[in-house]
Amino acid sequence: MQTVDRDDMQVRIEGDGIDFRTKELGGQTIGWVVLPKGADLSPVLKGLPGDACQCPHWGYMIKGRLLMRTADGERTYEAGQAFYWGPGHVPEALEACEYIDISPTAELEEVLAHVTG
Repeated sequence: MQTVDRDDMQVRIEGDGIDFRTKELGGQTIGWVVLPKGADLSPVLKGLPGDACQCPHWGYMIKGRLLMRTADGERTYEAGQAFYWGPGHVPEALEACEYIDISPTAELEEVLAHVTG
């Protein structure tokens, strides 16, 4: 069994108020994400199938409000809620957000390669 401390995670994306850190455990990756109010990830997801993140995520909103756009519509997630985001989503921070998610490592790495490439 293990615990994960945010300070011990690998910084994958940092700048403009965004802080995205990861740690791989058992074929899954834990992500710790901080987004400033107004952060819209649609520009960096352009070029992926459907211009959206195709990696599923299970997680928990620590603080803030996040709008998630999908082909089926939009939904808002708030602090204190656990979530599942299936493939085909585009997030936008309605307030400064912080959340933790767990994702299949291979799928997440494909998205990160696109976003940081």
